[in-house]
Amino acid sequence: MGADVDLVVPVKTLERAKSRLVGARLDRPALALAFALDTISAALPAVRHVLAITDDPAVIAELRTLGVESAPGPEGLNESLRFGFGLLRARDPDSVVGALQADLPALRTADLVAALATARVRSFCPDRQGTGTTLLLSAPGGDLAPAFGPGSAAAHTASGAAPLLGPWPTLRHDVDTADDLRLAADLGLGPRTAATAAPVAG
Repeated sequence: MGADVDLVVPVKTLERAKSRLVGARLDRPALALAFALDTISAALPAVRHVLAITDDPAVIAELRTLGVESAPGPEGLNESLRFGFGLLRARDPDSVVGALQADLPALRTADLVAALATARVRSFCPDRQGTGTTLLLSAPGGDLAPAFGPGSAAAHTASGAAPLLGPWPTLRHDVDTADDLRLAADLGLGPRTAATAAPVAG
């Protein structure tokens, strides 16, 4: 896209995050934090600005070390995304605002750059199963209209968003389960996740 791109990234309270990520020797809060930090670190070089929506003090403190802005938002994924979108849209009425999931620990900057370059209208990137959504982009100056949740790929298609289906596997590989994490490890985990997930990803 020719317009500047800003991203809103929702990060759950760590104690409530990744409830499906179960298994021996798995520290869910530590992994959720590592996922978010690796995802955001990979995204930063690809966009103008990242705004994390979180009220978790541990997340806020770590984001501050990355120079990433955060703001507390309402409960609910779509509600927090609409809140973050409103903050970013108020700063620039002509930008592209994107919603990026915080559980892409193998994300490579180049994959995000390629997806952003391909998008021309309101668009979304489906997850590797093709049913969920990892990235949603507004059109320049347009609404985000997030519809995340079960079946979000179909919901975003129905709302008029165009699917982004290029060769960027690390952008499509979100992690909800231990099996997802093992598959993400094959793509190459970010440094924080690799250090935290060594027992399960090894």
